[in-house]
Amino acid sequence: MRHRVKRHKLGRYGSHRKSLLRNLSREIVEHGSIVTTTAKAKALKTFMDKLVSKAIEAATTDDRARSVHLRRQINAVLGDRRLTNKLVDEIAKNYVGRRGGYVRVLRIGFRRGDAAEMSLVQLVEASSQEG
Repeated sequence: MRHRVKRHKLGRYGSHRKSLLRNLSREIVEHGSIVTTTAKAKALKTFMDKLVSKAIEAATTDDRARSVHLRRQINAVLGDRRLTNKLVDEIAKNYVGRRGGYVRVLRIGFRRGDAAEMSLVQLVEASSQEG
């Protein structure tokens, strides 16, 4: 029985959902923020938090083999070495002292065509983590 096992299915089959989350995560690493539907934003938040946690560990670990392993795992998701390097070397350095909550979801209204609730998904700034 699958009690208390929850997943954002997004009305898609598994490989389509995986591809969607990979594409959205690529965009957020490249641009810093994106606008998407709220359901996709909530799914992306958990996906990106796990990815950034791996990037932080890759950036801070002293074990070279572990760092390479984590970079390869991140690259398997992002599919672009340039984005992997940006995530590990630039973005993850800002979140070293933080234990989660790297992505913010802000609801911004409804889409005109179909009234779907839209959200702004952005990486939390490093300066706002203090306090």
